[in-house]
Amino acid sequence: MARLSKAMISYIVPAYNEEHELSDTLAAIHAAASGAIGPYEIIVVDDASTDATPEIASGAGAKVIPINRRQIAASRNAGARAAQGEYLFFVDADTRINRAHVSGGIAALESGCAGGSARVAMDGFVPIWGRMLLRGFSLVYFGLNLGAGAFLFTTRRNFEAIGGFDEQYFAGEEVYFSLELKKLGGFKVLREPVVTSGRKLRMYPAKHFLRNFFGVIVRGSRGVRSRAKLSLWYDGKRERHPA
Repeated sequence: MARLSKAMISYIVPAYNEEHELSDTLAAIHAAASGAIGPYEIIVVDDASTDATPEIASGAGAKVIPINRRQIAASRNAGARAAQGEYLFFVDADTRINRAHVSGGIAALESGCAGGSARVAMDGFVPIWGRMLLRGFSLVYFGLNLGAGAFLFTTRRNFEAIGGFDEQYFAGEEVYFSLELKKLGGFKVLREPVVTSGRKLRMYPAKHFLRNFFGVIVRGSRGVRSRAKLSLWYDGKRERHPA
C-alpha cells in the first residue's frame, strides 16, 4: 500500500436514528483508517435521534456532536466545523468504506484533485427493479463525474472555499457540493465501490419509490428545498431488524 499523508483525517458521519447500522459503519472506518500513518478522528453528528445512536457512537470512540436540524447538509457542515483534520471524509451512517477508499482519496487529493467520491454498491437483497434503477442511474450519474452522498472527501481548505454543503437543499446536496468542488480542480470518483444500505429499495414498493425518486428529478432544485416534499428521505422509517 502506498504511504499516506501524516496529516489528520476527520471522518464525519451524519446520523439520525441509526442504531442498527452505525456500529458496523464505525467499525469499518476504524479498520480502514488503521492503514493510514497519520492520526484520525471520527465525528458522529447526531441530528435529533430518539434511539441509541449517540450512545453507540460514543462507545465506538467517536466524538458526538448533537444538533436538531433534521437535514443532512447541516449535519455534515456541523461535523466539519468540529473537525480538526486537514482531510475531511464524509461517510453516511449506513455506508462501509475500506482502506482502498482512504488511500485512494488521499492520493487523489495529494495529486491535486479538489475532492472526490466513489461508486456505490448496495448490501443485502435488492429487488430486480431496484437493481435496474441503480445500474441505469449509476451509468448516468457517475458518467457525469458527480459524487455520491454516501461517501465524499475533500480538504478543509477546499471545503471552506466553497462554503461547505448548501443548506438550502434537503436532498441532492451532494450534486451541488460536487459541482462546486469541480470549479476548484479535478474531481475523482474511485472505482472501488463503497457498500451502502439497500434498505430503501427493500422498504418501499416500486411505485412509491419511483414516484418520489423521479419526482425530485423532474422538479429539480425547487423540489429539494422543502423537507416536507421529500418523504422518501425524511419520513423517518427504518428497516425492521430481528429483536
